Amino acid sequence: MEDVAESFQESINIRHDNKGKGNAGGRGGRGGGRGGGGGGNRDMQLSKALSKLLRHQAVAAGIQLDREGYAALDKVLQWGPIKSLKPTFPEVQSAVRDSDKQRFALKPKEPAANESWTDPADWLIRANQGHSIKVVDSEALLRPIAIMTDAEAACSAAAEAQGSKDANDKDEEGKSALKPVPVPRTVVHGTYFAFWPAIVSSGGLKRMGRNHVHCSTGVPEEAGGVVSGMRKDAELLVYIDVEKSIREAGMKWWVSENGVVLTEGMEVDGDEGLVPSRFFREVVGRKKDVGVLWRDGERLGDLPEGLKVVVPVGKGGRGGRGGRGGRRGH
Repeated sequence: MEDVAESFQESINIRHDNKGKGNAGGRGGRGGGRGGGGGGNRDMQLSKALSKLLRHQAVAAGIQLDREGYAALDKVLQWGPIKSLKPTFPEVQSAVRDSDKQRFALKPKEPAANESWTDPADWLIRANQGHSIKVVDSEALLRPIAIMTDAEAACSAAAEAQGSKDANDKDEEGKSALKPVPVPRTVVHGTYFAFWPAIVSSGGLKRMGRNHVHCSTGVPEEAGGVVSGMRKDAELLVYIDVEKSIREAGMKWWVSENGVVLTEGMEVDGDEGLVPSRFFREVVGRKKDVGVLWRDGERLGDLPEGLKVVVPVGKGGRGGRGGRGGRRGH
């Protein structure tokens, strides 16, 4: 099963890499314009504004999202913080295409639309993950993770690597639902020394303000410094036994379009949205030698005395995420 999981993981990496190379496929990726990524303060402002609206503020702003999280682009561009930037359509395309973590997706409203069209009224945009908005349906937005036989996992990995478009099933209500994928070889949550005591005392990782706890399938140093689902300055790595959590607790896990592994967690003693620490496979320091703090669901040690502990920028000490310190915002 390990070889199959590795094959599936590589298929995710291939698909994720291809989406950042300017192909138009489903993202309106033809746009010229300014170019995003490291292209300056304005590009970052646009990306952050899109994240804030599409992940957290759309309902309050009166912008309708469908169950997959898509909103009409022309309506999105009228939201105050975005409107003030006066972005062109090519700039929006660039923000989608060149996002280092592939945060967004762009698609035409009509399947027969020509991707050379530049009228925002013809397009829909969404955030691929990170939502706190409850109207977004996980089953429509995300692909479920399932325990599979070797044969099932091999078929899924092959279809993924080939970019199969036959990804939809129907759920019990007849709605479109994405086909499942096998459990990734690695599922890891990045956090900080400052939040580790709260994780221990609360009994696990909390989703808090968002719809899901976020995990990645690798660490930044394995992916050129950028990996979706983890900040590059994370200090602790919490490896999670996803298969055990499914078998023993029936937890639901998902993979987003940009390769982030997500879960709503489970209810424990009335506390919703928790990934219990009994499913921690291992907890280790990422760069500093702090030893192994947790293994196979059992606590082995504490952070070393005298360790410099700093609340990371943007986390503000709001640590209610069970180690994620509140909403990241981007």
